[in-house]
Amino acid sequence: MPHAIEIRRFETPNEVLDMKDAGGIKIISMTSTGATGMHAIFKPRWVWEKDEKPLLGHPETCPMYHTGYSISGTLVVRMLESGLETTIEPGDFFVIPPGHDAFVEGDKQVELILFAAPEHSH
Repeated sequence: MPHAIEIRRFETPNEVLDMKDAGGIKIISMTSTGATGMHAIFKPRWVWEKDEKPLLGHPETCPMYHTGYSISGTLVVRMLESGLETTIEPGDFFVIPPGHDAFVEGDKQVELILFAAPEHSH
């Protein structure tokens, strides 16, 4: 269907990364292109190392490339090789390369929308 419009909702995700009391990520995939979207909620005291790393099979750092938009909260992302820390706040549109970890700063939950292009377009 090259000329069809496809709509998906986070209420009916293809996959969920459940981080229990720390939050979670709902993942949707577009059938027509393979593009994905993620709705991430990270609660206060969420730390990538403790809450997400075990769900990904314990990689040294996050292996994913993220493009997204921050809705709420403050997320600090650290590039492990350089040690550079960047703060992402509400209203920020961002790109994060692989090789990072992150944590929620402060007492507000972080809410992000993340986008990923179809695998074949890289």
